[in-house]
Amino acid sequence: MNLKDYITIVEDWPKPGIRFKDISTLMADGDAYKYATDQIVMYAIDKKIDVVVGPEARGFIIGCPVAYALGVGFAPVRKPGKLPRETIDYAYDLEYGSNTLSMHKDAIKPGQRVLITDDLLATGGTIEATIKLVEGLGGVVAGIAFLVNLSYLNGREKFKGYDSISLCEY
Repeated sequence: MNLKDYITIVEDWPKPGIRFKDISTLMADGDAYKYATDQIVMYAIDKKIDVVVGPEARGFIIGCPVAYALGVGFAPVRKPGKLPRETIDYAYDLEYGSNTLSMHKDAIKPGQRVLITDDLLATGGTIEATIKLVEGLGGVVAGIAFLVNLSYLNGREKFKGYDSISLCEY
């Protein structure tokens, strides 16, 4: 199945010159969403994953069904102030400013094998921060999975040496 057939390109959104990759049309098609989920599960199945981690909000959309299919838990990575218990935080720079991500301090146990999931890899900052959170809690990043990679933005440069997959490339 060619997943690009299910992703809608929205011209000039959120600003002129951007060709936004809208995965909501892929998710709206049960067969395509199941196929994409199954592909990530097949990638992860031999990695002995203990927990799936995904940054908000689209990492949840990808990670939760994968965690369910693998029979493991899911741990969310969120913006500061969105998680109710004690967190570990990681601040990182963006092109025009900075951002911070948080994760519950008890979300990952030392030595647990983690699959990180997200919908789209762009510049890699969010995934780099997620890796830092997972490893800061003693987790082992066993794999990283995306639906889409915008390869022209070179996001994989931020996490060289980690095993990763993307189901389609732009």
